[in-house]
Amino acid sequence: MTDERTDLSEASRAELLAIIAQQRAVIATLEGRITALEQRLGVGGGKSMPGTKPAQRSKATGKDRKRRERGYARVRMTPTATVTHAAEQCPDCGIRLLGGWVQRTREVIDLPVTPVVVTAHAIVARRCPSCRTTVLPPDPLAGVVDGTQRFGARLVGVIATLREAARLPVKTVQWLLGQLYDLHLSVGAITAASDRVAARGAGALAAIREQIRGSPVVHADETGWRQNGQNGYAWSFSTPTARYFLRRGRNKEVVDEVLGETFAGVLCSDFYAAYHHYPGRKQRCWVHLLRDIHDLTTAYPDDAGLAAWVAQVRAVYDTARTIVSPDARQRIDAQQRCEQRLLAACAPFADDATAIQARLCRRIQRHISVLFVFVADPAVPPHNNAAERSVRPLVTSRTISGGTRSNQGSATKLALASRFGTWAVQGLNPLDQCLRLLTSPQL
Repeated sequence: MTDERTDLSEASRAELLAIIAQQRAVIATLEGRITALEQRLGVGGGKSMPGTKPAQRSKATGKDRKRRERGYARVRMTPTATVTHAAEQCPDCGIRLLGGWVQRTREVIDLPVTPVVVTAHAIVARRCPSCRTTVLPPDPLAGVVDGTQRFGARLVGVIATLREAARLPVKTVQWLLGQLYDLHLSVGAITAASDRVAARGAGALAAIREQIRGSPVVHADETGWRQNGQNGYAWSFSTPTARYFLRRGRNKEVVDEVLGETFAGVLCSDFYAAYHHYPGRKQRCWVHLLRDIHDLTTAYPDDAGLAAWVAQVRAVYDTARTIVSPDARQRIDAQQRCEQRLLAACAPFADDATAIQARLCRRIQRHISVLFVFVADPAVPPHNNAAERSVRPLVTSRTISGGTRSNQGSATKLALASRFGTWAVQGLNPLDQCLRLLTSPQL
């Protein structure tokens, strides 16, 4: 019995080994076919399944592009309606068809043609039979319209958003409302709607100014803004979460008006003289300084002495940008070392009337104490790019419209720029914020 079981076990083992060898041969054959298919499809390394896209090479570097961790294909939207299309009868024999299966789906996105909705609200008065008092219902239009005007809050918000966020001229807004909604408004009505949003946001505008005053770092800049053909300036004061604009002259009192007496932060600006008198800490923009240096080298490309001086200045700035220390005392010491190095680079040329870089050297000497504040305070950037970005929408609007026509127009424009600019940097939907502004009595 033992010999019989042993023979059976050995026979089963031999049979299993034969099956394993056969399967290994099949696997090897399949791997060879897969490799051949990958080579024919251009898939390298045998790491991807057949049918995948071949590795693409960057035209700039010539290297294989790094594969993304996830796909970025277009995501289907959630359908608001589903329409089923099916044949009712066979086109060949005419028999009625039932049931079936979904062969394919197709997503179609479109805009509805919706005319404007005009609602007549009838306010009914009733008299109490007991005390003879005339009773009116609670205000049924609270949250629907702002005040006694006939335009709903959504319409006013759309007009203000088109004017400020989309920067469309009044005539274009007028045409767009007529084409899309069959709503024909006058130029005055569209202007009044924008004025309404600006007036309702007066309290919030004051809150933005207070937020600016309480910020540790404020970026300031100004750009030209004409009013009825007269030159003026739109001032910008900005933080990472707030934008504040106003139209004034180009005098230093504007800085005091906006920042007030309580501001104790760092003022980042260019080298315009209106910012000189601010008694607190300042950081002058290195981008402006380097741009002037670049213009000088462009004008005198063959001057070796100028090129050497530019290299020295740039080296000091590049070194300052790399200074990182958790210790405040070490950062202050590093700031002082950078100032001394830059002064040493400018000293031989500041009083030399023949030196091409003399004017810039004197500027650096005057402002040396406000060029490296960013080294001592990591929260302060070495440039004023935030202010440049904040005034860009105003510059675009100025290009389109040329400015404003009246004091009211300028006040409305810059108030809206402050509100919409603040909403933009905070990542808020401007239309939703307009509706909230117009329907909230506390704002």
